Amino acid sequence: MADAEKYSVAVGINRNLGAKLRVAPEEGESDVAVVEHTLPPNTLAAPLHRHSCEDELSYILEGTMGVQEEESVSTVETGEFAVKARDVWHTFWNAGSGQLRFLEIIAPGEFAWYFERADEILPEQGEPDETEARELAELHDAFEFEMKPESVPELLERHGLDV
Repeated sequence: MADAEKYSVAVGINRNLGAKLRVAPEEGESDVAVVEHTLPPNTLAAPLHRHSCEDELSYILEGTMGVQEEESVSTVETGEFAVKARDVWHTFWNAGSGQLRFLEIIAPGEFAWYFERADEILPEQGEPDETEARELAELHDAFEFEMKPESVPELLERHGLDV
């Protein structure tokens, strides 16, 4: 399906994570998707989370990505890859002073549709209300995706980040 509908949305903590679908999983037989992400300087993208069904490979186009997998922390520079394997608790952030821009290769690619659906649910500002929280929980269940929102304060402190 060469003409898959593309999206450009903002998700993540305080909608700081830009997500633009570049290659939909339906566009090839490999079922791989590519999403271009942007993240402002010194900001956390998401709480600790893990995927049960897909691996993510991040190719850094611009900037420096900080990555935490379980308790291991590393940085990934422009021109390098970060591999975030399924079933591993992880998160990432912009560890630099300029914009972080990277391609997220998602395999299998169905999870690429998560960002568009999350954008439709998230409030423009602040925390989700009860209905939005329930819809997000249902979305997470549908994608077999787990999050630990309570990890955010510790992550911000540990890595010296803003929200």
